[in-house]
Amino acid sequence: MAAQPLPEDDLSCPVCCDIFKEPVVLSCSHSFCDGCLKTYWQDNIQRLCPVCRNASSTDKPPLNLALRNLCLAFRQVSVKRKTSVEYKLCPRHGDQLKLFCLEDKRPVCVDCLTAEHRNHNFCTTQEAAQSYKDILRGAVKPLHNRVAAMKKKKETWEQSGQLCTSQAKAAEERIKEEFSQLHSFLQMEEALLLDELREEQQRKEESIRSKIDEITQAITEISQTTSHIEQEMEVDDLSFLQNFQETEKRSKSSVKDPEDLPEALINTAKYVGNLKYNVWRKILDTLNYTPILLDPNTAHPMLKVSEQLTTLSVSGNQTLPDNAERFDTYLQVLGAEGYASGKHAWEVEVGRNPSWILGVARESLKRKGTVSPLGPASGIWCIWHKDGGYVAVTQPETPLLVKKKPHRVRVELDMERGDVTFTDQALKTTLHKFRCRFTERMFPLLSTGNDPPLRVSSQKISVLKE
Repeated sequence: MAAQPLPEDDLSCPVCCDIFKEPVVLSCSHSFCDGCLKTYWQDNIQRLCPVCRNASSTDKPPLNLALRNLCLAFRQVSVKRKTSVEYKLCPRHGDQLKLFCLEDKRPVCVDCLTAEHRNHNFCTTQEAAQSYKDILRGAVKPLHNRVAAMKKKKETWEQSGQLCTSQAKAAEERIKEEFSQLHSFLQMEEALLLDELREEQQRKEESIRSKIDEITQAITEISQTTSHIEQEMEVDDLSFLQNFQETEKRSKSSVKDPEDLPEALINTAKYVGNLKYNVWRKILDTLNYTPILLDPNTAHPMLKVSEQLTTLSVSGNQTLPDNAERFDTYLQVLGAEGYASGKHAWEVEVGRNPSWILGVARESLKRKGTVSPLGPASGIWCIWHKDGGYVAVTQPETPLLVKKKPHRVRVELDMERGDVTFTDQALKTTLHKFRCRFTERMFPLLSTGNDPPLRVSSQKISVLKE
């Protein structure tokens, strides 16, 4: 049971007959307001108690802390009760607010029925409170779901930030390793390239931090709205109903879901891909050149792209951010560069790998979830080695006549003619040829589900002085 408050008479000063203010206690155990006692003693040299007339043992009696706390609590309860009573009465008629107007959506008294609420529909405040609480419960649930989704998105962006940093670090180490093999006159080229990398790292890390801050702010605003609504639902029904309209407005959160940030990761291929070729083309020499590079930002988490961006192998499921560019269903990776025109060719060493896919894909190829139908209609032009045989990925699949297992396959893309040709490089025989009209950029596509790795073959390029 709740403790019963003390009667007001027990908390009143015998001198001023008001609630004690800074009460002090005399040696005779009687208490008085400190100010009242000092005023009484101004004309009483003997310092007598105003009640029992016994002399006080001290000129400065101690403060009665327990009594002061009781008086303070009594005042707070009195103010709260007074405010609560006034709050629950009709401001126009002074009667209790027992009904709820369904048209105006606010509590009313009986006298209001014949005034401005004539011909309106009504229900009891209890019924209205329960109904609107149900409405707000429905509004709160999607807000909780949004917070959960944003927290997950925030985690993805935090992973992107960590990977962006590690990518930049790995690229920097690779750049330094490559440049350490060159002569001193190439040091300026190294410095320029490193500066560009660091600028991109700083710019993208700032973008990611900004995106994380944006998501955190959205989570905070929605959480605050949710907390406010839930607090409003805990108050008494009349208080809840009087604030319902404002609470309902707050439940319709105007916070927008942060937009995705494309290409948030470091473009590793820009810095470490074909690095020796790009530098040494300025002098007379020869070097190895890889016609295509693989983009690790598109690779399925179970695929691993080598540091040179030329080898694709199967790995354990890695913890990688689910960025927009990355495949999440098929074990695929795209080339780092797309083609809008011209002729392009590259060779892939498939070796003894028993399950692989080679070909090209359009830029808009779906990266998330399943793709159906699999083939040119969905944006890929590929051949597939599986179950010991070879097929062209069409609907239905087109079996290929292959007399001898190829170890190196050449892929040729002619954007103007719309041709994609696959050749066994050792036998110089055509495995299959697609013909189509390309309407967007095309990217090399590789896929594997087994070892040994697939490797993009390098080419010898002669750099001649004009």
